[in-house]
Amino acid sequence: MAEMGTLHEAFVEELRDTYDAEKQLTKALPKMAKAANSPELREAIESHLEETRQQVERLEQVFASVDEKVRGKHCDGIAGIIQEAQAVMQEDVDEPTADACLIAAAQRAEHYEMAAYGTLVAWARAMGHDEAADLLQETLDEEKAADEKLNSLAEGGINEEAAQGAHQDEDEEEEEEPVGAGSSKRSSSSSPRRR
Repeated sequence: MAEMGTLHEAFVEELRDTYDAEKQLTKALPKMAKAANSPELREAIESHLEETRQQVERLEQVFASVDEKVRGKHCDGIAGIIQEAQAVMQEDVDEPTADACLIAAAQRAEHYEMAAYGTLVAWARAMGHDEAADLLQETLDEEKAADEKLNSLAEGGINEEAAQGAHQDEDEEEEEEPVGAGSSKRSSSSSPRRR
């Protein structure tokens, strides 16, 4: 991070980092949408991609509102989150599990962005940059809504569908065990200790 002496300088650095994060996401989200198996998940990711493009433009307006040149600074945080998402997309898992993992990766990105925008809004308000704060708040609200949408998809069936196959191999093994197998484990753990 560049040497900072004032909150304004810290704000501009965070703005540049966030600008780069959004630009990285505009490249990553189409790949995530393509990897989604659930039509609802694909639609949610594609919808957020359009929002992300608008958020990039909104950040450009924020730069102008505080008389700063539009410039990004490589965001290592989002780069790492994107790298993790790419690794998830290469895993050999069933479709529901792949979607559950995609949601988790997308939510990591959303939470990272919510933290960044929350900070930017607070700093902009503290410095009296009302126009910047309002623009940033609009994006923060969109990030929260995107996170809630992902959460509702996960809890609305994707996680449950993935969970159904989670112990399938174990269930098949249990069916092959002779009757009464494991009963001694239960009785020994439930019997009182003798002194």
